[in-house]
Amino acid sequence: MPTFVYASLCKGCGKCVDICPADNMQYNPKNRKGYNADPISCAECMNCVKYCPEHAVDVRPYSDFAPLGARIGVVREDLIYDIARHMTSTIKLFDEWGLPIWRDPKTGKYLRTGRWQHPIHGESYKAIIAEACRKSADEVYERVFVTHPLLDESRPNRIAGVVGFHVRDGTFYVFRAKAVIVAAGGTSLLYRPRSVGEGLGRAWYPTWASGSAYAIPILAGAETVNFEFRLVVVRFKDAYGPVGFPYLLLKMRSTDVKGKQWEPLPDEAKAELAKIFYDFAWARPTPTPIRTWVTIQNLKEGRGPDLMQTQERLPDEESLKVLFEDYLDMTPTQVFLWASQNIHPQKTPSELMPTEPYVQASHASSGGMWASGPPDIAPEEYKWGPNRMLTVEGLFGAGDVVGASGHKFSSGSFTEGRIAGKAAVRYVLTQAKDYKPTISNDTIERYKEIVYRPLEWYHKNKPLTTTPKMPPQYTNWFEIHPNYLNWYQLLVRLQKIMDEYAAGWGMFYTTNMYLLNRGWELLKMLEEDFRFAAAASLHELLRVWEFYHRLLVGQAVVFSMMHRKESRGYYFNADYPYIDEENWHVFTHVRRDPKTGQWSFRTSPVIHIIPP
Repeated sequence: MPTFVYASLCKGCGKCVDICPADNMQYNPKNRKGYNADPISCAECMNCVKYCPEHAVDVRPYSDFAPLGARIGVVREDLIYDIARHMTSTIKLFDEWGLPIWRDPKTGKYLRTGRWQHPIHGESYKAIIAEACRKSADEVYERVFVTHPLLDESRPNRIAGVVGFHVRDGTFYVFRAKAVIVAAGGTSLLYRPRSVGEGLGRAWYPTWASGSAYAIPILAGAETVNFEFRLVVVRFKDAYGPVGFPYLLLKMRSTDVKGKQWEPLPDEAKAELAKIFYDFAWARPTPTPIRTWVTIQNLKEGRGPDLMQTQERLPDEESLKVLFEDYLDMTPTQVFLWASQNIHPQKTPSELMPTEPYVQASHASSGGMWASGPPDIAPEEYKWGPNRMLTVEGLFGAGDVVGASGHKFSSGSFTEGRIAGKAAVRYVLTQAKDYKPTISNDTIERYKEIVYRPLEWYHKNKPLTTTPKMPPQYTNWFEIHPNYLNWYQLLVRLQKIMDEYAAGWGMFYTTNMYLLNRGWELLKMLEEDFRFAAAASLHELLRVWEFYHRLLVGQAVVFSMMHRKESRGYYFNADYPYIDEENWHVFTHVRRDPKTGQWSFRTSPVIHIIPP
């Protein structure tokens, strides 16, 4: 765990600077305080903690610094440490499997961008990992969309399997299981996206991430954690191209339209931001919530949008080639946008914009499901079952699913998948050795009827259509039908509610208690209207159930935001505009009762496992 300095306690004696073996502790002449200039490279010797006469130096988990910080600070240190201690073996596996990791052409060593990242050829990542997964599995089912969990009928709060359908041939699948691992992605298109019309469907987070990672556990009665901490990141406008690559590898900077530099943050800006974000304002690189907050403020105050000054760091054709090759690999639309809008990166800066909010737990956010921790280091309050078991027995999570432990990204999520997989296998071979799922045929038939109802409802009411010339496999997105709603109409209605009432980009990420309560009412009405959902084909049936999963995630987000009485993370509650460390430095949990559909809320303490 790296160290940091409480600026309010520091007297500027310089003892931490003198004793630091890594030269990480530095003296800031602006405010005459010490600070850890490079927390990611901290030797963790704790000398600065021991020798500070004012007790102004303390430790924090890595995810508090880069980039989860900005006083979010509500993380599970046991989960983070558990991933960190297994990361080296994961990277060795990637290397053995042939993942192309960039190397310095001069030294032959792995290339670094910033202090903790090694660039890879990301377009190869999924294919290589998928091949390894195939080899390790006895049987693989593809193109099966899981719609609902199955709960054991003889044991309360016990997962017994899942149901779903094949999106190509419509086969209904019933999977009975002693243990279930959920490792799907997070949630995109929950909020109204910035890209609409000709850009419809373009988002930063993959559009297929429909929230099933959370909806399946929520339907099973599992608890969430920190669901109000949605993620908002700054990206290139309209194409959603990542900005970390030009910042870290190409050392580009960004300014507002008046020319004032905001990234990297100058010391005078950090001093002002420290009044809001405390010592995290001095972290390097700038934590994501702070960078996002700055971009939003510049927009609100008429200095936006921020501009990436690409023309300053592309002196030759080789540097331009590196830029284009990288974006063609990871975000081709960024290159297409430059071409379509006559933007030459060597001549013209590019606009930056904060995205619509996403719900996920592997990036610079921590909203996800509440999971049991590693048995050797987790506090007793965080242990109720095997490692990474959610609050439903037999149900495990990994990656975007497990909350309160952000900054996992791809390698950390894969590592957590290894941890959860081993824990689940151990559980099946020991505690669940003699368990047999109890699921009646009536239950199976009931779910089958529920899953296919949108298809039947469409064909029953199709004669009333106002657009009979539509192809048979499609409903009309813009049709006003007396008896049914199609998936697109349901989705845009959900996105409008979330954007306008739950701190979306259209409201400058601001909400208040009236808006949240009204938004909750509208979401409940939308859930009632789901009984009119119609699908003309298996593809539309997939879209209908993706919508339903997003709806459940939206309800969990709003219910969490309604109960946290402060502003922490990527949104602003105007009724509670400040961070309240005394009362709200806690984990928040919501749960949907699988029998009644009623939602409940509770909090739990943040327990630091690193002694002061």
